[in-house]
Amino acid sequence: MCRCLKVSPSGYYAWESRSPSLREAENARLLERIRDIHDDSGGIIGAPRMHEDLQAEGESISLNRVARLMAAHGIQGWPRKKGRGRKRQTVRPAGIKNHLERDFTALEPDSKWVTDITEIATQEGKLYLCVVLDLHSKLVIGWSMHHRQDRHMVMRAVEMAVWQRRGAANVVLHSDRGC
Repeated sequence: MCRCLKVSPSGYYAWESRSPSLREAENARLLERIRDIHDDSGGIIGAPRMHEDLQAEGESISLNRVARLMAAHGIQGWPRKKGRGRKRQTVRPAGIKNHLERDFTALEPDSKWVTDITEIATQEGKLYLCVVLDLHSKLVIGWSMHHRQDRHMVMRAVEMAVWQRRGAANVVLHSDRGC
């Protein structure tokens, strides 16, 4: 093998026993953090949002390096946008029924709730706000903020709404298909 690759055997064994470079060690540490953030997001965020999250944590890293590390290890965001200008079809998971049927009127409190997420630009970066509204009173009954948009943020907002709720009747909760 050394003869085919035109390297000396001593050079090969020196390379094999050499400890990883600082760059390789840093890439390994960053890759572990990228995998953690990707798993926390449910596997949906790609390189641009991953870059924002890493910078929000204080990492000094370029978007190209994040994209290169993600691509080299098969980590990608989902879903990919296919085609420009086409209307996105709503794909509902099996067994999930749309109980609201676009009827956003509520005749009594705590019968219909909706959630929404908005992005807020701050001097320290983006911040996401998730709110739960009661469609009867149009009041915010639960909320949660985080620097990353994930399902845990939505669940915390819904938990706050449930905690504040007084009634025992069933409630319909409508959420966008994202988180």
